[in-house]
Amino acid sequence: MRTMISQQELLYATSYFCEDNLIGKGSLGMSFEVECEVMWNIRHRNLAKIINSCSNLDFKALVLEYMPNGSLEKWLYSHNYYLDFFQRLKIMIDVASGLEYLHHDYSNPVVHCDLKPSNVLLDDNMVAHISDFGIAKLLMGSEFMKRTKTLGTIGYMAPEYGSEGIVSTKGDIYSYGIMYMVTFVRKKPTDEMFMEELTLKSWVESSANNIMEVIDVDLLIEEDEKISLRPACFSSIITLALDCTVEPPEKRINMKDVVVRLKKILNQIYDVRTPQLRKSRHEDQVPFFHPELFKSSQIKN
Repeated sequence: MRTMISQQELLYATSYFCEDNLIGKGSLGMSFEVECEVMWNIRHRNLAKIINSCSNLDFKALVLEYMPNGSLEKWLYSHNYYLDFFQRLKIMIDVASGLEYLHHDYSNPVVHCDLKPSNVLLDDNMVAHISDFGIAKLLMGSEFMKRTKTLGTIGYMAPEYGSEGIVSTKGDIYSYGIMYMVTFVRKKPTDEMFMEELTLKSWVESSANNIMEVIDVDLLIEEDEKISLRPACFSSIITLALDCTVEPPEKRINMKDVVVRLKKILNQIYDVRTPQLRKSRHEDQVPFFHPELFKSSQIKN
């Protein structure tokens, strides 16, 4: 039987719910129960781990494993932080691996419903963990979709989710595709440049033949001795993002295929690194996907 932590203990542990110690707020009632159900039972290295909870009539909270490097959003948009190309790609592989587990390998498919950079947390090894399952949905039996009145986040939410309330794994794939674009172009879908008919997706799509114009400029000036970032690699990245966000939803690829393609992109880029660089880092003697590359509390109420 699980022993819950008390509200008083949480007050002391978090300096009276100081914002620095909170991941988010708002999960109440049934959404809290769903989140508890999902997070107590999932076991995957890329999903945030719940270590305790507190629940009474007017207060509910989850205690999650501490993630010292904060959120992906912080690293993308704070001037004091920087993610190089390999870090960004590895984070997106981590997130895709977590979603693959939720969609295909958990006892019943789980739809996260609110995938975005602020819900991706980074541990001390910069391994990404998906968090905040407050509006997640379990698909039972033969279900492939549900209807809901609970909305995700504008800009990341799949069109069918916002207009018809349809929740399916395809909606998560759409949100992943938008977040994938955001990670490499470093523009928010709610940026002031996007208005009326121009969206992040349409902007990226219209630049498909000149992809270097939309890629984050910081990635284009990385030193050559680190990696040769060929336009073909960026093209593969953007093509995958667009395949995740295609309409209608039935045409979107699934997360298993996303993971396979991401690893192909990673190996494609690894292959263009110079043999001298690989030798200097002793990478010729170890597998590229070394276990150490894929390896420790925060409060959510």
